[in-house]
Amino acid sequence: MTRVKICGLTREDDVAAAVDAGADAVGFVVDVPVDTPREISAARAADLIARVPPFVTTVLVTMPTDPRDTVSLVEQVDPDVVQIHSDLSPGDVAFLGGAVDAAVMKHVDAATPEVARRYADVADALLVDSVGEDGAGGTGETHDWDRTRRATTDLDVPVVLAGGLTPDNVADAVATVDPFAVDVASGVEASPGVKDHDAIRRFVDAATRERRPLHA
Repeated sequence: MTRVKICGLTREDDVAAAVDAGADAVGFVVDVPVDTPREISAARAADLIARVPPFVTTVLVTMPTDPRDTVSLVEQVDPDVVQIHSDLSPGDVAFLGGAVDAAVMKHVDAATPEVARRYADVADALLVDSVGEDGAGGTGETHDWDRTRRATTDLDVPVVLAGGLTPDNVADAVATVDPFAVDVASGVEASPGVKDHDAIRRFVDAATRERRPLHA
C-alpha cells in the first residue's frame, strides 16, 4: 500500500488531523530561503514534532546550501527524516547522512527525474517534485508521471511522488507511478499554510486505496 506524507504543517490541529486521517508521515518546513506561508521556526517544529505519536514519521524539510548547517538544525528539531530540497551534491548528501541521527531524503526536480540515479546510493529516499524557479516545492503543479515512472522504476531506493497532487488526482498518480509514498502540501489546504481536514482525509483514502498499477 502506498504511504502518505502530509507536508507544510504549521498548526497543532492540522497535525492531529493528518494523524487521525491515517497519514504515515508529517512534514515541517524550516529554514528555507523562499517566501512560503508553510515555514515555521525550528523551535516551533520541535514542539509540533514532540506532539506526533509513535509510528508516525516526522520529516524536517529544509533547503541548505551547506550540509553542515543542517546538522545543528536536525539536532534542534529532532525529526525522523530530514528532507533536502536544495541542490546538494551526492557527496554532501552522503556527508549529511553520516552526520545526523535521521534518515535523509533528497528531492529531485521532476523536470529532470533521471537525476535521481545520482543520489540512489547516498540517500535513504528520493522525492520527485515539481519545483518553481526558486527551487522550492509546493507549486501545486503536476508533472509527467510516466517519465517519472520510467526514470525511477528500477532504483533500489524508496521513491516519493509529489507535485500538484490532490484528493482528485492522487489515485491516478499512484496507479501510474506506483511510488513508495506520495507527498502533498498545497493540495489539501483551505488557505495557504492552513490545512483542510476533510481534504486530508479524502487524500489519504484515495492514495491508499488498493489499485493495480497501470504499468507492470
